[in-house]
Amino acid sequence: MMLSIFENFLETGPGIWDMILRMALTAVFVGLIGIERQMRHKIAGVTTHLMVAFGACGIAILQDSLYLQALGLGPELAAAGIVVNLERQRVIAQVVTGVGFLGAGTILKTSNGIYGLTTAATLFLAAMIGVCFGMGAYLLGIILSLFSFIFLTGFRKLLELTTIKHTKSPDIIGSEVVEK
Repeated sequence: MMLSIFENFLETGPGIWDMILRMALTAVFVGLIGIERQMRHKIAGVTTHLMVAFGACGIAILQDSLYLQALGLGPELAAAGIVVNLERQRVIAQVVTGVGFLGAGTILKTSNGIYGLTTAATLFLAAMIGVCFGMGAYLLGIILSLFSFIFLTGFRKLLELTTIKHTKSPDIIGSEVVEK
């Protein structure tokens, strides 16, 4: 049987419309977080957040498909006396490692303080939202997105009404002396 370009290369797993839905939800919800970062002139804006999230979503879709394919092979392998240990989280665990490395690159230490921690955290969060939508955990992805957006925007405004102040990043990164 010849597969067309639009068919799923695995016989199990999400179909094309489900994959498009997962990517679209990732774009909408992570896009909001990326836009917030872009509007604050942070190192990683909407494009960076979306690329991280799309990559994570794609890995999650592939992991989901591979897991379902392995489940389908389980009875056949068991009949042959082969023991199979299915671990759905293995590939996704590598997303955490890779995004942690990427996030570390957005953190800057200067003599005035440390900057970029929130951006690193939002990149990590973007990847996790992508993984959620990629695995089909739509409700968790939406809840993560809404909570993060509320706290990135609304919570900051609430803090401005108190004596607790948020330290702002410097206007021009690299303009300060790094070591005194």
